[in-house]
This record gives sequence, C-alpha cells and structure tokens, in this order.
Amino acid sequence: MSRASEEPSERDENPPVDPAGAPADPSGGAAADPPGARAGAAGSYRDGSDRDESESIARPAGIFAIAVIVALEATALLVAAAWYGGQLLTGAPVLSFWGAVFTLGLLLAFSTWLFAVARFLFRGYRWPRAGALVTQLFTLTIGFPTVTGGYTLAGLAMLLPAAVAIVLLFDKRVIAFASRAGGTPPAL
Repeated sequence: MSRASEEPSERDENPPVDPAGAPADPSGGAAADPPGARAGAAGSYRDGSDRDESESIARPAGIFAIAVIVALEATALLVAAAWYGGQLLTGAPVLSFWGAVFTLGLLLAFSTWLFAVARFLFRGYRWPRAGALVTQLFTLTIGFPTVTGGYTLAGLAMLLPAAVAIVLLFDKRVIAFASRAGGTPPAL
C-alpha cells in the first residue's frame, strides 16, 4: 500500500518543516509567506509587489555615507582611467602596449562595478555590502603604504573614508536597511 492511499495518522498532523525552519504546506505547495516577505520573482518581494525605496525602514545616514564614499572612489578610478588613457594616446612610453590597454580596461571595469555597488547599496540591496567591504580593504592596503611612503595627504584621503565605510558597513541600521534580496527566490 502506498503512502498516498494511507489514512492520516498522528504523525501527519504536524506539517513538515523545511531546512530554513518555516513549516511547509501539507498540500504540496509552498508555505504562505508573511506579508511583506522579500524574494524576487515578479517584484522585489514575495507578495509580488515592487515597493517604493522609502518603504517601512527609513534610509539610515550610514547608507548614504557609504554610497557617497564608494561613488567617489569610482569617480577617482574613472578620472585615473581618463588620465591613463590620455597618456596612452599621446604616446607616453610604456613597456607593453597591450598590458597598458589591459590596465586601462581594468580601471574602467572596476569603476563601473563600484558605481553599481554604490547605486544598489543606496537602494537597499544586500549583495553590494560585500563588494563595498572588499573595496575598502583594498583601499586600506594601498592607503597605508602611501602614508608611510611619504605621501601623507594622499594616503589619508584613502585611509579615512575607507575606515569610516568599514565601520558603517557593520552598523546594525545599515545591515537592517540593506537586506533587500534581488533576483530569483532562494533554492531552499
């Protein structure tokens, strides 16, 4: 006799629980999502709506500060890429032309990536937090030798904003705001 044709027993009174801890619907469908639960299928939320950015949680000042810091770093990379490209076009001596073109491409790609990180962090998505943190750690690794190498102002211009952004990235208000999931719903 198959399990489907058996009468329900006491074991079946409690609905099964998925690995995330939410009870599953015994009829075979997914559990009812609480109102306002986030996912990402039709809208940015499980209920299918695409709410305004100024939803229930107000944007903390830390999010604004981090987004501005990351956008300024992206702008600095874009300016460096423009200067580097200008030097390349005017015939400045380089050891490897294609190596210089590759470096220019990296500067442009990283600048574009940082603009995207700043924009989506400002909008409250959670994935840019990791990109912003890694960027600040790279900035610290460049800023510290710059300070100790005698370029104090340039080094401090890298170290101070990076340190502020790192501290703000771990603020509980920033974490609470930047928790919007995008894309497809989770697999489990």
